[in-house]
Amino acid sequence: MATPLSDTPLSPLRTIAVIGLGTMGTGIAEVLAKAGREVIGVDVSEAQAARSVAALETSTARAVQRGRLTEQERTAVLGRVRVSTDLRTAAEADLVIEVAPESYEIKQQIFRELDSVVRPETILATGTNALSVTRLAAESARPERVLGLHFFNPAPAMKLVEVVSSVLTAPAAVTAVTELAVDLGKEPVAVGDRPGFVADGLLFGYLNQAAAMYEARYASREDIDAAMRLGCGLPMGPLALLDLIGVDTARTVLEAMYAESHDRLHAPAPILKQLSEAGLTGRKAGRGFYTYDSPGSATVVADALTPSSGGTGAAGREVSSVGVAGSGTMASGIAEVFAKAGYDVVLAARSEEKAQTAKARIGKSLSRSVDKGRLTAEAAAQILDRITPAGSYDAFADVDLALEAVAEDLEVKQQLFAALDKVCKPGAVLATTTSSLPVVACARATSRPQDVIGMHFFNPAPAMKLVEVVRTVLTAEDVHATVREVCARIKKHAVDCGDRAGFIVNALLFPYLNNAIKMVQEHYATLDDIDAAMKLGGGYPMGPFELLDVVGLDVSLAIEKVLHREFRDPGLAPAPLLEHLVAAGCLGRKTGRGFREYARR
Repeated sequence: MATPLSDTPLSPLRTIAVIGLGTMGTGIAEVLAKAGREVIGVDVSEAQAARSVAALETSTARAVQRGRLTEQERTAVLGRVRVSTDLRTAAEADLVIEVAPESYEIKQQIFRELDSVVRPETILATGTNALSVTRLAAESARPERVLGLHFFNPAPAMKLVEVVSSVLTAPAAVTAVTELAVDLGKEPVAVGDRPGFVADGLLFGYLNQAAAMYEARYASREDIDAAMRLGCGLPMGPLALLDLIGVDTARTVLEAMYAESHDRLHAPAPILKQLSEAGLTGRKAGRGFYTYDSPGSATVVADALTPSSGGTGAAGREVSSVGVAGSGTMASGIAEVFAKAGYDVVLAARSEEKAQTAKARIGKSLSRSVDKGRLTAEAAAQILDRITPAGSYDAFADVDLALEAVAEDLEVKQQLFAALDKVCKPGAVLATTTSSLPVVACARATSRPQDVIGMHFFNPAPAMKLVEVVRTVLTAEDVHATVREVCARIKKHAVDCGDRAGFIVNALLFPYLNNAIKMVQEHYATLDDIDAAMKLGGGYPMGPFELLDVVGLDVSLAIEKVLHREFRDPGLAPAPLLEHLVAAGCLGRKTGRGFREYARR
């Protein structure tokens, strides 16, 4: 009878076997060896084992060149790694980490063979991100010593490690592996056993929606990726990331997630199946959503879907003066952007006093730029002189582009567009900065819906590079061309999208935030662990709960409701926890309490 793994602390994990020496396995071996562990690398392919050794030699040589290792340290690191094609060499390991292909059959076979090889107290870890750790543990003679240890690629650079317990895992095994992760310089996050765990559980739902958005031809692959990079500060766009991960791998993870959740948001977008079965699996194949100059290359090359550099083809209208309606942060930020680009700007509000206050806010912003050396005092004065405050929209009589940035309320915006219709000259372009309301409803409040378009700036407008350009079915081609030209002149990156809830960024961002709330609501992981997982594992500038508290929980709930109402998908229904916090007046930083508490200013 096997000796059960006790709950007493285990001896330090000094000798570690890594089963599977692909990119991830080789990276894990490097991390372990640099931390002073003896590493036994095992791969069924002798050629792959040799490639792994060569990769380690190259990586450590590069570290010496960059001053991160001495030559003596490099020799010691390489001396701690030995490779084999025989699983029996793992017999002396205190911990075995398997990173074999994502297949139950392959992984279960490895675990069965390890049972007859390793010592009774040896911990067995799977590196899976898609398969059930519990199901793999059940195949072992000693399931209490089996857990998940999910590193992120590239393992030497990425700080996050998810430590995954099944209902069978002994606490002592979790403690030992968590302590190892800390000793490796990683930040371990404890999670339960469900497909995708925390980081991939949130990430792959978002990637799947982006693939579906592209498949529906709602926006180009370039615009979807640019929108998420520039609008959310992400290191990569979702479609480029799918190509990096592997379209086939993403499909496998999503199928595992859907099998458990039955959430339509996790049902793999059909395009993932089409690309996978055609062998267009991303960078590794040389083609996926994008085309690359060779298999394994990161260099994107033009293909039949690459947009031409010649623009839309239609000529835009002349724009020399701009009217901005509103007196809030967004209105003053947009007015500053246009004035900096050389436009004469009329900044109109409901009263002269409000307009003057908005202009004063711009003055303070320009002064900060002067203090930081980004502008001269003379340039700042010239910019401010281009802005004329007004207490009535009648001042928009001669502007070429009128842009509203008033409250996110459809009735308020429709009343404003009806007023602009009467005031503005024929041929003036009328634009809304709405982030969630239908642009066509604003257009229909005028007698010239062909002149109406969406220009969704991001906050703070002077700093954020993205503008979502939203055409309705009624928008004229030359109006679209005008706005694209204006975006180029004000040095913003324009992305085209149609008139549906959330446009690109919010339609992809807020379901991800909602799913994070559901994880907390279901007691799957803590706020801190989820935020850490997305920052460390996904490269996000902020964790989802940090972001929700900044955006405002009431704003987030309103956008979630709009998305749910438009798409009628049960998976988009706002998480009850979000609704409860809003009902309690806990709206985030602006009220001093949201998902976290903040010191009052």
